[in-house]
Amino acid sequence: MEANIAVPAALIADPGRASILMALMDGRAHPASTLAYAANLSPQAASNHLAKLLDGGMVLVEDEGRHRYYRLARPEIAVALEALQALAPPIRAIDEPRSTDARRLRAARSCYDHLAGRLGVAIAQAMEARGLLAVPANEPTSKLYGLTEAGAEWFAGFGIAVPAGGSRGRPAARRCLDWTERRHHLSGLLGAALLNRLVELGWVIRVPGSRSVTVTPAGSEGLRRCLGIEWDLAGVARAA
Repeated sequence: MEANIAVPAALIADPGRASILMALMDGRAHPASTLAYAANLSPQAASNHLAKLLDGGMVLVEDEGRHRYYRLARPEIAVALEALQALAPPIRAIDEPRSTDARRLRAARSCYDHLAGRLGVAIAQAMEARGLLAVPANEPTSKLYGLTEAGAEWFAGFGIAVPAGGSRGRPAARRCLDWTERRHHLSGLLGAALLNRLVELGWVIRVPGSRSVTVTPAGSEGLRRCLGIEWDLAGVARAA
């Protein structure tokens, strides 16, 4: 029996719930008041939508004092949302972002718990070019990356423990289609670990209240040294 995709599709299809889910794409937990503001909803409307998302298994809630914090229930939901953005009709603001926030998001952002945007794509392409990640030759449209021996050594040398296997079915390295660049970036367990490591090293800094991240001078030098990526102040990545 095939899975009933109409159930999650109906939950995502409502503009209010879609906005709430997109606000949770930064991988953090947020209170209902913050999500109501992000989705331009009244507190009552946001509460009703969150109840439906909770019942549908799309979000999880955690009580902390007097507040309730919501987050996406699992990484696969973020993957589905990113894929839907890639399928959405092109928006001119995506091709030529006019606002500062839009330009920052296109340059470098978090996609749930991993890097996306031009930075995420540049890293994935550099890893492919250096033979660290491989796309199965007989499956060019595969959603999984193969981690090569050289790749395992690179991640270990970068201070990232290479997982022996997926957690709850999550792959170690996944090809996530970037909705602004229409090319793949690295997700999965290694993608999440890489973002955490870059933040730990001070190479990238999360922008408060946004999914965008900023590459620091140390990060620009580190990317050039480790992956041959030249990152300029405008958020453009080039091969060194």
